[in-house]
Amino acid sequence: MRTLAFDGRLGASGDMILGALLAVGADRSVLGPVESALPVRYAVDSTRKNGIAATTVDVLLTDESDHDSHDHSHDHSHDHSQPGGREHTHDHGHNHTPDHDHTHDHTHTHDHTHAEGHGAHRSYTDVLEIVDSMALPASVAADARGAFRLLGEAEAAVHGESLEEIKFHEVGADDAIADIVGAALLVDDLSVDRVVTTPLSVGGGDREMSHGTYPIPGPAVLEIAERADWSVDGGPIDAELLTPTGAAILAQLAEGVETLPALSVEESGYGAGGFSFESHPNVLRATLGDGGSRLDRDSITVLETNLDDASPELLGGLQQTLTAAGARDVSILPVTMKKSRPGHLVKVICKPEDAERVAHRLALETGTLGIREHGAGHRWTAHREIETVELTTGGETYDVDVKIASTTDGEVYDVSAEYDDAAAVADETSRPISEIMRRAEAALEDRG
Repeated sequence: MRTLAFDGRLGASGDMILGALLAVGADRSVLGPVESALPVRYAVDSTRKNGIAATTVDVLLTDESDHDSHDHSHDHSHDHSQPGGREHTHDHGHNHTPDHDHTHDHTHTHDHTHAEGHGAHRSYTDVLEIVDSMALPASVAADARGAFRLLGEAEAAVHGESLEEIKFHEVGADDAIADIVGAALLVDDLSVDRVVTTPLSVGGGDREMSHGTYPIPGPAVLEIAERADWSVDGGPIDAELLTPTGAAILAQLAEGVETLPALSVEESGYGAGGFSFESHPNVLRATLGDGGSRLDRDSITVLETNLDDASPELLGGLQQTLTAAGARDVSILPVTMKKSRPGHLVKVICKPEDAERVAHRLALETGTLGIREHGAGHRWTAHREIETVELTTGGETYDVDVKIASTTDGEVYDVSAEYDDAAAVADETSRPISEIMRRAEAALEDRG
């Protein structure tokens, strides 16, 4: 399985992601649809960050006639949020100047103009219309639209508005559109089967924003992280390391992993950000390689309680009642409790967001005085599909569902007939359940 892995220990922004993707071999020419649809071009260069050779990407205006002089000494209500370059965010005050570390003389007095903040303050619908006008491949368009939906939902949640009412400010500007659509195009060009990221560092400290002093990460980043599969870490530097655009791109494209997965490495490279730190290179690393076959990764938590006075009937009903409340699996084990009394250990697997509801139901059903939670973890699960086969017995035809378990790249490793369907057919035909299950599984395999 061809896998693209990001190392998020120094955060991420839109231009850092673009640089990292180009550094591992994506073709710059695929960015053409963006340059055709917007008055921008991608300027690709190289730099060194604490001795690390990295790729820089700047989105520059091609038509500067209607663009005001971009003087960073002026005051405006939105912030140049620069952990990875030039990205603006919606809800910050202007409080620092980015530290560009390019190998060429890179200041804001030279004769090209950055596209940061350029363009109208667009609505969510306006942005989608621009994306649709680019005639992108279907999967690229879906990823771009998904990232903007994440941004829109985050902005709406922060400001207490609906998605339809929200107006994108800087994240709806030309450079943000170029970052998001460009990232989707470059990932598509790499033809990967899987994109992952390690936990993303958000930085630390406080920031002066237009609404006051806020801790880092900003509200929009937290809203996006809540919707993402990956996790965030604080630090390692008091600076804003993860931008809303970078967070939205990775929330749409990447699943979270704790460490770099096992890979046969083909390429690795670095996308440069706009900060220079004394002891940490401001770069985003990308690694491309073959990750082999794998199972799905599912976030879970485990609840458990000890019972010493539960009736068999009550225990037997927990499977149904707890599953209805959101449990994914329920196990009941015999145990010896204090004073050598026999009892039962009830273990419940559920999604973290369902834990409180499941725990409440467990307490109501059993009367237990305490429920332990093991904390969020993960489980590896098969990709599961159900197909229906027809069996003919005694001149009658019956439907039996068969569950197919496979890895994410389609390698089937188990085929199992559904017990309840097989039992119903066996009851009607007076045949053994095992025979019906075996015939159903063979019928599916015969389909090829």
